Amino acid sequence: MSYALEIKDVHKVFNRGTINEKVALDGVNLNLNPGDFVTIIGGNGAGKSTTLNAVAGVWPVDSGQIIIDGTDITGLPEHKRAAYLGRVFQDPMTGTAATMDIEENMALAYRRGERRLLRWGVSRAERSLFREKLMTLGLGLEERMTSKVGLLSGGQRQAITLLMASLKQPKLLLLDEHTAALDPKTAAKVLEISDKIISENHLTAMMVTHNMRDAIAHGNRLVMMHEGRVIYDVSGEEKKNLHVKELLAKFEEASGGEFANDRMILA
Repeated sequence: MSYALEIKDVHKVFNRGTINEKVALDGVNLNLNPGDFVTIIGGNGAGKSTTLNAVAGVWPVDSGQIIIDGTDITGLPEHKRAAYLGRVFQDPMTGTAATMDIEENMALAYRRGERRLLRWGVSRAERSLFREKLMTLGLGLEERMTSKVGLLSGGQRQAITLLMASLKQPKLLLLDEHTAALDPKTAAKVLEISDKIISENHLTAMMVTHNMRDAIAHGNRLVMMHEGRVIYDVSGEEKKNLHVKELLAKFEEASGGEFANDRMILA
């Protein structure tokens, strides 16, 4: 069986040779099986979001390989990786076009990668599909398909971004702290929707979070990073039985230090 994602010995240094030099990724190795939903945690600067950006192709890695579903994408620019990836960002405003309505946003996502035609408009078949997908969110947005996305709340926008990111059944869904900007109640709802979309579409997903409880409660596998490396990787029953206290102990044991003043414990 081939892996859905292989990250092989990936290194990335920012501002090399300057006083601001920062080793961001220090030989990251991580394999995801098809259908894995991996939560990634770690302190500030541990390399969590940097790993997601490396996969997305935001900038080239210094060395190592990134392989999605058997295809080496290490040298591909960001726009060419879009065919393989769905992505949801921390800021609810990032994933949607505020001045376009809900169905137009969804149509853009649905037609991604297809040749642009002069004709623009949402077909009856597309509208029916979008309505069906929106109904699964349980937010009543199927009745507001011609509303401008800019008028929606942050949680509603993230829910729509999640739908848009999964419409084309990506090989890999990347969730980069996608609930961090939301209030706790809304964040819980968006996480519930994330779980549903990932399981119903049998997607492979990576979710970066600062919240230890969320990292334990969601997904089938948990990865902890520290100083640009994976230091802990747990799945199955062992992950289900984890507690925040044990996770903190694991971090201290693996990193040889104590957690002080970090968003991760406060979350």
